[in-house]
Amino acid sequence: MEEKHPIVFCGAGPGDPELITVKGQKALALADLVLWAGSLVPEAVLAWAPAAARRVSSADMDLEGIVALMAQGYHAGQRVVRLHTGDPSLYGAIHEQMAALRGQAIPFWIVPGVTAAFAAAAALGIEYTLPGKTQTLIFTRMGGRTPVPVKESLAALARHNASLVIYLSISMAAEAASILSEAYGPAAPCAIAHRVSHPGECIVRTRVADLVQTVRQHGIQRLAVILVGPALEDGTALAALRSKLYDRRFPHGWRTP
Repeated sequence: MEEKHPIVFCGAGPGDPELITVKGQKALALADLVLWAGSLVPEAVLAWAPAAARRVSSADMDLEGIVALMAQGYHAGQRVVRLHTGDPSLYGAIHEQMAALRGQAIPFWIVPGVTAAFAAAAALGIEYTLPGKTQTLIFTRMGGRTPVPVKESLAALARHNASLVIYLSISMAAEAASILSEAYGPAAPCAIAHRVSHPGECIVRTRVADLVQTVRQHGIQRLAVILVGPALEDGTALAALRSKLYDRRFPHGWRTP
């Protein structure tokens, strides 16, 4: 009987081929078929796959075609890697793919990846969770052609004044700016991370009031996240913040004062 291999859902990371995980790199290195999100994942990431591996972009495919191709590869005994941008659990639409595979009794496993919000934080040199400032990070997107639940509207989430990263919404920058201005104030610092970790990335710090102008000035139309929250305040003002973790007066299981 021909050996069969579980489908591997793999997070490609934000763009830089070296930001894929070691486990993801190893999965690609063994792949016979790579079904990749061609509109989002840079082709450079495919360099980790063998030259003989079949590469298929899913950019113009629908769910049924994607699942059929994965099932075909599985039944042929191939090692199939479904390569998603960032982390597949975040706006990756993998739930429906996994449900379809379960319906056909086809096994799979998942390799997590680095999402754009974390690559953006690294590029900006910030920490989202600041002691005494904010301990919450919210990932969200605005409702467009694909709606979001009313209770998860940007206005509802922005009221928390926590660190906030908005995905898939740069085309609605004007609406986002209006909502963020109400919640954080028009002078609140924010940032746009466009094609973060890709060649030619564009990371721009600005204010909520200038968000729309900044987007237009840099010609940003897609592949961008918007960041807002206390972590983006002036570094000098945040310099005095200290955590309890490394406070010599704060005892814990590994340290006594």
